[in-house]
Amino acid sequence: MNRIWRIPIRPAGSLPGLLLCLCMLAGTAAAGVESGRSVYLVAEGDRLTAVNAETGQFFDLVLRAGEKIQRRLGGAGVIVVVTSQRFAAIGTWPGGWASVRRRAGERVVHTEASVDTALVVTTDRMLSFSGRNGSWSAAGR
Repeated sequence: MNRIWRIPIRPAGSLPGLLLCLCMLAGTAAAGVESGRSVYLVAEGDRLTAVNAETGQFFDLVLRAGEKIQRRLGGAGVIVVVTSQRFAAIGTWPGGWASVRRRAGERVVHTEASVDTALVVTTDRMLSFSGRNGSWSAAGR
């Protein structure tokens, strides 16, 4: 089964509503605020394909034997997948998936994603992912 996660932008049904939505989008774009989603995720069996709409690139992440998806989360420019073996993320940076292996016995306490960053808090550490530069940072707890 294919699944595509995205946030649709649906303007109002009337012409004034459409014009208002277009003006709001133009205002946020002019202010440097992202107005739409840039990264999408398609799941097919043991393979996840991330689509970077800004660069037109496709990146595959193949799950290993016994690896199960536990959580998925995302913002406009970042997607994080928590599996039984690793934390994998992708953002608008054109480098593809970045993964961090999970430690033995490590449990996920909290996950959160905003526009282009994500946070994963575990029993052992805090991990932050930046979708703009495609890298993980970690600090112990």
